[in-house]
Amino acid sequence: MPMVQINVWKGFEQEKIDYLIKNITKVFVEVDVPAQAVEILINEVPKSHWGVGGESCSVKFKGIGPDE
Repeated sequence: MPMVQINVWKGFEQEKIDYLIKNITKVFVEVDVPAQAVEILINEVPKSHWGVGGESCSVKFKGIGPDE
């Protein structure tokens, strides 16, 4: 059954993680997949280990989002 993987910056708020898990599961339930069959894995990655456009996110997005 479905396995959804989500990558977020380390320090992402637990409340937001819970929201994602609940609502992504809900979407699958709406297309007749049993909730018990939906697996969601949320990986927290330090901003220094995530790059966009040739820069680490800790530089490119300094002051935005959670700090490491």
